[in-house]
Amino acid sequence: MRWLGVCLGWAGLIVVVQMRGEPVTPAVSHYPPTRAVPIVEKWHGVEVADPYRWLEHGDDPEVRAWTEAQNAFTRARLDPLPGRKALRDRLDRLLDIGTVSAPIPRQGRYFYLRRQGKQNQPVLYVRHGLDGAEQVLLDVNRLSAEGTVALDWWYPSPDGRYVAYGISRDGSEYSTLYVRDVVSRRDLPDIIERTRYCSLAWLPDSSGFYYTRYPRPGEVPRGEEHYHRHVFFHRLGDDPATDRKVFGSGRPPEDMPTVALSPDGRWLVVTEHQGWAKSEVYFKDLSHPESPFQPLVEGVEAVFEVVPRNDALYVRTNHQAPRYKLYRVDPLRPRRDHWQEVAPQAEDVLQDVAVVSGYLILEYLTRAHSRLELRDTQGRLLAPIPLPTLGSVSGLAGEWNGQELFFGFQSFTVPPSVYRVDLPKRSTALWTRIDSDLQVDEYVVQQVSYRSRDGTPVTMFLAHRRGLDKNGRVPTLLYGYGGFNISLTPAFSAHRFVFLERGGLLAVANLRGGGEYGEDWHRAGMLGNKQNVFDDFIAAAEWLIQSGYTCPERLAIQGGSNGGLLVGAALTQRPDLFRAVVCHVPLLDMLRYHKFLIARLWIPEYGCADDPEQFRWLYAYSPYHRVRDGQAYPATLILAAESDSRVDPLHARKMTARLQKATASDPAQRPILLRLETRAGHGQGKPRGKILDELTDVYAFVFWQLQMN
Repeated sequence: MRWLGVCLGWAGLIVVVQMRGEPVTPAVSHYPPTRAVPIVEKWHGVEVADPYRWLEHGDDPEVRAWTEAQNAFTRARLDPLPGRKALRDRLDRLLDIGTVSAPIPRQGRYFYLRRQGKQNQPVLYVRHGLDGAEQVLLDVNRLSAEGTVALDWWYPSPDGRYVAYGISRDGSEYSTLYVRDVVSRRDLPDIIERTRYCSLAWLPDSSGFYYTRYPRPGEVPRGEEHYHRHVFFHRLGDDPATDRKVFGSGRPPEDMPTVALSPDGRWLVVTEHQGWAKSEVYFKDLSHPESPFQPLVEGVEAVFEVVPRNDALYVRTNHQAPRYKLYRVDPLRPRRDHWQEVAPQAEDVLQDVAVVSGYLILEYLTRAHSRLELRDTQGRLLAPIPLPTLGSVSGLAGEWNGQELFFGFQSFTVPPSVYRVDLPKRSTALWTRIDSDLQVDEYVVQQVSYRSRDGTPVTMFLAHRRGLDKNGRVPTLLYGYGGFNISLTPAFSAHRFVFLERGGLLAVANLRGGGEYGEDWHRAGMLGNKQNVFDDFIAAAEWLIQSGYTCPERLAIQGGSNGGLLVGAALTQRPDLFRAVVCHVPLLDMLRYHKFLIARLWIPEYGCADDPEQFRWLYAYSPYHRVRDGQAYPATLILAAESDSRVDPLHARKMTARLQKATASDPAQRPILLRLETRAGHGQGKPRGKILDELTDVYAFVFWQLQMN
């Protein structure tokens, strides 16, 4: 017998022993104590208990002490697991693989992001000329030794002289706007606060820009600071406090405007996003400054996205076309009956559009993976743009009057690459790529189809080593999202190879609620149809078992944010189906979610329990309210972060307390664990070091539960 360690924590004395040939199992006597308060409210005549509401108040000293005890309990469970150091070392090497984005060309300069090696955050580079030397323009890693300063967004000016960019700290995403001179690499005096998720459009002469920002403290009632995003204009050198509001007054506070400007500076377009299934579009002729904004689209239950050019507005929409179509609109004749259809609805989903000189570049999704077409501006097909393999395209980028297009490409086993298309020659060549020593030929990616509970066919990607033994006991990690019109397409995540290398099977399901198959697919998984998403996910797990890949004892599920809600629902609806659950930054109390942070923005997707009918469907699946005392729940790791400005970590705290109280599973074998991180947010801009720590915990937990080496 060999003693590995001793730890004293809230769980009592935890003695870690390992006998030859046996897995480590720390003996845990009980969870940290959590008091319950008998709060019962009536919602539309239904009595609803909420015993852990006190855990909503993250700044309360008692809540902080409780959180520290939970974190200590989690550390005591995960830190002693065998093989942890080797696992961390391998993840560290995998994260060295890095990332690269497609460049944005501006007058002979090329701007792009790259992260390499041990860098916590991506670096913004510029090349002067297509084959010029790579030069660092902005390295936020120099602003924080811990890597907790993030570059949130950036927009080069039309002449390539400036870059407007936003940075935030500790994962908060509350960006501050700066403007960097590309030649001197110094920032101008212009600094603008409250520019989270900024949309920005430069004037043609680069003397100023239209941009979006949130209200300053005191400009709106307390609690409304996360809403009322409006469009302003800033001229370089002016005091931002005097910036003129251009659009947004009197609009619903939840509207999310984006702004675009035609290259000649004449047509200013504002798109007001109202949830993820509707938008309204307004435009203004700046050659007549006193003229008002005109509605291009108003009051239509559909999505409209606009690319403005000097002589036309290109409008991608799913109105009466759930897989989207593309119109060309003369801004001088904007009535709907004058719109020219240039790309009708196809069998595949029109995902993205770029307009470069006299060319249209259309990205389609074919069974949840990308294909590209080159067309002229009248919609005539010129040629398909070849892709290396089944995978995902990102970042279509070209100068409005240029002759080249760049796009990013990746797949489950293909690290990020960037390709350049010579449009007149219709030729495609590799521009840059991320190199790795991974033996990608040793892995197989396939797409399968299965039936959901109501008979709907659903697709799913599977990735694994060649020669996988289909023995019914393959360690399997099932991932899903299913919401907000977001598509899960083949993407490269270097850390997943730590699971694949050890014989694991990765499954990624294309659930309803996503955008893989168009707006009908999205609407089939939102509002009162949300249960379809959970049914699709549960059916994926059942198919993996019935097809002979795995069994409940070797099956783990994972999801984050809306995907955290997904695995929370699966956990409470089918606890018998899974051995382990990894639940990142989740929504779990669906009756009160809309009361915190920016969550009112998600009411169009989920509904609101203040409405009697919507309460009925939310309460039916709300994971926090579906937990049942005495049920044996799977081992569950819930991860959240204090600085999350999207999903309040109250969801993670309340669900942890409820599950720990309710579960009949042995806490030594199938524990309920909370990992609540400081100086981190929803995930955007998380530094490499924190990512490495988190991934080590996640995979150590999964390997332990699935009995992997």
